[in-house]
Formats: sequence, C-alpha cells, structure tokens
Amino acid sequence: MYNPPYSTHASPEKPLNAPARARVSAVLITHNAAAQLADCLASVAFADEVVVVDSGSTDATVALAERYGARVVVKAWLGFGRQKQFAVEQAAHDWVLCLDADERVSPELAASLVRELEAPAASVYRMARRNRFLGRWLRHGEGYSDWSARLFDRRQARWSDDPVHEKVLYTATPGTLTGDLLHASAEDLGRYLEKQNRYTALAAAELHRRGRRAGVIELVFSPLLRFFKFYFLRLGFLDGLPGLVHISIGCMNSFMKYAKLIELRRADGK
Repeated sequence: MYNPPYSTHASPEKPLNAPARARVSAVLITHNAAAQLADCLASVAFADEVVVVDSGSTDATVALAERYGARVVVKAWLGFGRQKQFAVEQAAHDWVLCLDADERVSPELAASLVRELEAPAASVYRMARRNRFLGRWLRHGEGYSDWSARLFDRRQARWSDDPVHEKVLYTATPGTLTGDLLHASAEDLGRYLEKQNRYTALAAAELHRRGRRAGVIELVFSPLLRFFKFYFLRLGFLDGLPGLVHISIGCMNSFMKYAKLIELRRADGK
C-alpha cells in the first residue's frame, strides 16, 4: 500500500450550528480493486452514501465495499463512460462525487467540498488531480494539476458515452474546489503499460467508428506537440525522471492510437 503525502482518513468535522448542506453520494465503478479500495472508501467518510458499481470482480472487492457500508450494484461492463453514468443513476442523491478506486479525497478537498455543498454556487465543480508515478507525486506536466470535473448535480451534468477517455458533459461554468484528488495507482510499470495499450486500442476503435483518418502527420506531430506542451510549457522537466517517463508514455500513447487507427482502416480496405 502506498503512503500518501498526508492522511486521507480524516473527514471534516461539522460544527453544531453549521447550515444544512446538500446531500452527496460518492460513486465508484470497480473491477478487482480490492488492493486499492479501502483507502478510497475511507477518504469519503463525509459522503451521505457510497455506491459501488462492480463489473464482476473475482477478488474481495465486493466484500470490502460492503464492509465499509457501501451499497453494491453488479453491472456487466458497458465501457467507461456508460458504466460511470449508470453508477450515477444508482445514487440516492442528485449531487454525486465520482471517483476511481485508486483515487483518494485529500482532507483539504473534503473540507472544501463540504463547505461548497452548504450553499452551492455552481452545478459542477472541478478539482485538481495529483498523480503519483514511479514513486513520486508529480507537480507539473500531465501529472498535475490535471483538472477534473467530478462533483456535480446529475440533473445538470452527465458522463459522456465514450468507451475510454470519458468526460463529464455540462454547459454551466464550473466551480473550483481547493485541495487535491490523489491518484496513486499501485500498478508496476509493466501493468501500467498494459493498461495504456488497452486504452489506445479502445481510443482507436472509437475514432474508427466515427470515420476518422490518420496518416504521417498525426503519427509524427501529435506526439511531438504533446511532448513540447507538457515537458516544456507545462514544466514537466521539473518532475525529474518520473516526469520524463510519464510524459514519454503519453506521447507513445498518441503515436499508438493513430497507428492502431491506420491498422483498422487498412483492415477494412480503406
């Protein structure tokens, strides 16, 4: 188990005379996440309920979720976007906080979230996501601040149907929470690369379904522009070797996504 930069088990205390806040459901999708789930669930102790939508775990994920008081719903895999939207629809409350099992809400973020829900000024809130990679909490490049909209009123926003690289769709101007959403995957580099390989295959398949094309320009310039943006403009070089490796894998993902798209189109004779 990783060691976070600060405890994720503390939940903000509410003064006796504090105003009532909007109720919030913490919502997760899981599959064989037992090694990561406990810290995630402990970090959302402030939530009024926790909903875990599991897609057929064979480890102790479901038992662990139930031990922490979560309501578990089993649902066959629909793709990331549709699975997350299904999970949102299972919540008892309209305000939802969407997390992955390898993410934790920092105490500062939890306190900011609770304060905002006392009198919400927006229907969607974004938060800074801090990534841990090769044993280091990244502070630049693609690793931070990685702004993510994760807290929202489901009557005003929803997850896209994208099978990968899903996003929350909304039209309002989002509010901003203070504190970090901590993303600390327990995977080693080999498993991380296996996951990236699956993601690029899904992304290429979605582009192919939409009729997109790719050629030399995409293969060459997409990775180069991505490296320049995140390594130099976004100061990724300040994260040392972990930052370089993290950004290099991201650039490789850009290359492989378009290479796989070319392969799919050629298999169709196009």
